[in-house]
Amino acid sequence: MKTWFMVLLIVFSDSAGNVFVTKGMKQVGEVTSYRPRNLLRAARSALTNPMMGLGVLCMAVAFFSFLALLSWADLSFVLPATALGYVVSVIGARCVLKENVTAARWIGAIIICLGVALISLNSGD
Repeated sequence: MKTWFMVLLIVFSDSAGNVFVTKGMKQVGEVTSYRPRNLLRAARSALTNPMMGLGVLCMAVAFFSFLALLSWADLSFVLPATALGYVVSVIGARCVLKENVTAARWIGAIIICLGVALISLNSGD
């Protein structure tokens, strides 16, 4: 039971982190020039953006939860199970970021879900 709780914590915190970082970078704006001055300006804008900070915090929660989970669960279970984050990220992209998610991407997300279900059949957790 605690294993699945940790998997869900990782999935949702990592997905939220990805959505927040994306939202923050959309607010910062497109990086079009790779000159040092422009890169520093973009970095400063990113570092002071609240969405970016929230995204990094969520990703840190996911990372340290992942480390904790690996201390007692098999990598061959943990890595595929946390791949559910791809599905949650697609849902976040559609619902929060208002991205146009194509049918092919939805089908890919469903295939990931089926693969996770298959792997979790014999997880023993």
